[in-house]
Amino acid sequence: MNLQERINLLSRLGEYIQSDTYDPIAIGWQAAKEKASRENGWFIPEFIELSTRNIAITFLQRDALEEWTAKYKLILRLVQSEKPKTVGIVMAGNIPLVGFHDMLCVFITGHKATIKVSSKDQVLIKHLVNTMALWNEEIKDLILFSDMLKGCDAYIATGSNNTSGYFEYYFGKYPHIIRRNRTSVAILTGTETHEELSKLANDVYQYFGLGCRNVTKIYVPVGYDFIPLLTAFKKYNYLADYHKYKNNYDYNLAINLLNKKFYMSNESLLLVEDISLFSPISQLNYEYYTDHNSLTRVLKQNKDLQCIAGKDFIAFGNTQKPSLHDYADGVDTMAFLLTL
Repeated sequence: MNLQERINLLSRLGEYIQSDTYDPIAIGWQAAKEKASRENGWFIPEFIELSTRNIAITFLQRDALEEWTAKYKLILRLVQSEKPKTVGIVMAGNIPLVGFHDMLCVFITGHKATIKVSSKDQVLIKHLVNTMALWNEEIKDLILFSDMLKGCDAYIATGSNNTSGYFEYYFGKYPHIIRRNRTSVAILTGTETHEELSKLANDVYQYFGLGCRNVTKIYVPVGYDFIPLLTAFKKYNYLADYHKYKNNYDYNLAINLLNKKFYMSNESLLLVEDISLFSPISQLNYEYYTDHNSLTRVLKQNKDLQCIAGKDFIAFGNTQKPSLHDYADGVDTMAFLLTL
């Protein structure tokens, strides 16, 4: 397949993802989403729909794909090289289809992908690849799934700080991208409107806070009034009805009570003053600041951060809407693949 054929196939996949529930073509897709939700209690239908729709709207639109690939001078020439490389991809499983962008990059650059999926998120990605293979049999040779990633020419592995050591050991001698734990923060000025705080709630609560683009800590000016924020965040109080999330909330509440640590709550989230960027599920850390410019300089240099939300940064409510150009850990995956 040349580049335009690949773009056409991906565009068709985007239409398929957005196909209506009652459309005959969508029956298999709806069943796959339901199965994914049954197999992983964190993948509630709302968040599966959010993730898949974002992928369809931002990643799989023809114009966006053509504009994205044009940056790498791929348009109007064959992508398939004489000797395409095989790229092993280790996918995480924290949010639905979190590894889709890596697969997309490998496919669009003409290489072959061998994917080790997470047991927590295997239904959706396999269904979409199998669907593409029904439309074009070449996919069966271009995108494979395997429990063992041996004999690949390069690797892209996403995991935790703990697993990154193993990835370095096994894949270090090959061209590689290895990703570790990252998180996101927000800087508030105290002048935010209710609408802005409501959008910030999306950055905090969506996917139960399990993604690297979720805001797990906020920075607020001294004397900040938390009441408007807690009020705006109440729109997600229904998440406390999900037992996995509620168990985490109850546990963290107990820990704070036992440690006699001051906290604030709106029944679905604990606000705790803590210097850590990372917070447990159901908890949002906060820290006071006095100098906005100094804080900005420090945060921009922090390698643990994926996103910063706030004025002059990513707009509130948009951290979970990455574009094709937004690469995990700030490493240009396309540029890496084109050097192989």
